[in-house]
Amino acid sequence: MASAAEQLAANLNFSAFSKAEDLKKRIWFTLGALLVYRLGTYIPMPGINPDALANAFQQQSTGILGLFNMFAGGAVGRMAIFALGIMPYISASIIIQLMTSVIPSLEQLKKEGEQGRKVINQYTRYGTVLLATVQAYGIAVGLESSTGIVTQPGAFFIISSVITLVGGTMFLMWLGEQITSRGIGNGISLIIFAGIVAHLPSSVANMLELGRTGALSTGIILLVVVVALVVIAGIVFFERAQRRLLIQYPKRQVGNRMFQGDTSHLPLKLNTAGVIPPIFASSLLLLPVTVANFADTSKLPTWATTVIASLGHGQPLYMLFYAGLIVFFAFFYTAVVFNPKDTADNLKKHGGFIPGIRPGERTAEYIDYVLTRITVIGAIYLVVICLMPEFLISAAGVPFYLGGTSLLIVVSVTMDTVAQVQGHLLAHQYEGLVKKARLRGGKRGAR
Repeated sequence: MASAAEQLAANLNFSAFSKAEDLKKRIWFTLGALLVYRLGTYIPMPGINPDALANAFQQQSTGILGLFNMFAGGAVGRMAIFALGIMPYISASIIIQLMTSVIPSLEQLKKEGEQGRKVINQYTRYGTVLLATVQAYGIAVGLESSTGIVTQPGAFFIISSVITLVGGTMFLMWLGEQITSRGIGNGISLIIFAGIVAHLPSSVANMLELGRTGALSTGIILLVVVVALVVIAGIVFFERAQRRLLIQYPKRQVGNRMFQGDTSHLPLKLNTAGVIPPIFASSLLLLPVTVANFADTSKLPTWATTVIASLGHGQPLYMLFYAGLIVFFAFFYTAVVFNPKDTADNLKKHGGFIPGIRPGERTAEYIDYVLTRITVIGAIYLVVICLMPEFLISAAGVPFYLGGTSLLIVVSVTMDTVAQVQGHLLAHQYEGLVKKARLRGGKRGAR
């Protein structure tokens, strides 16, 4: 009986999807935009020797460049026009969010509604241009300093590289905004998602090839598959987990009628910080290794080379710092994006209160108390998700990098996109019911 009901629900969803023309247009637009992004990751910058670039990048692939290459869909390794990817925009967005909690004028803009958000978005775009320009200049100078990569070094190469890379980032920012407004899902997240997923087939094929040649045993390959499934299941469970605080509203009188007080819930996500803590922790930890790879290691002091070697993938010091930074950024970013005092003030303004808690300051303290404790669980979840693949790589020697950060991004974006598709389907079904009701009302009126 239950299976029949589930099959009927699936048929209804498929029927609603086939009739939802607007949803299909949005999906096709999203797929077309992502195809444009993938094509751009294969268009190389002018003046680059691809063979020399491939050899140089192979030596740096374990550092921060490898992380950025994953987020950019391989564009960094090919030094394509989208080599900077969308990371400057994400960095600028995070910096602006941090500044809104420090600078009173920006905090006031945030509270002004739609007009204030437009101004903040404009500041974010300016910050994106600034960060992208600095990063593009650094990449151009770094390429020139490497022997054989640039065919014609000079000022013209640096200027053209900066213009090309900054233009690529701004185009991706515009493309992401178009996907958000005219497509399905968050455009920026989908661009990162497409870059990560693009590497998945080749990585799986390489791992299977190693298994065929005997470099990896069948048991190790099965262990990798099991760990991936466990990590995905854990991400789905914890990303959906919420702590709901009961909110009550008092009785109110309208005219001569007395209305009973309503009740609702204030949902607090277990992982409020999302994927920001692993990304920031990875970037900070891989930065010293990348700088050391570009520098002459023979001129570095002994203690520096020892520290850099200890910060390599799979090393105990790397694991310890990685876990500590994830926990720090989980609490830090949660404090930035969620303000218990503002939430308590809004509840008090609308007459809502938590049973047994006095409105105002006491409510803010209680929300902060609950949020701090669930953030502890969320931070532990992020540490386990991100370190489990690291332990597997270190213990089993698996060359296929199954990163917890990449899996976290892929699963989270997939869940958000599916939720938006379901929302459009529900809206389409609701509109269909309203039209049928109007038609029936019109026929009865004609009779």
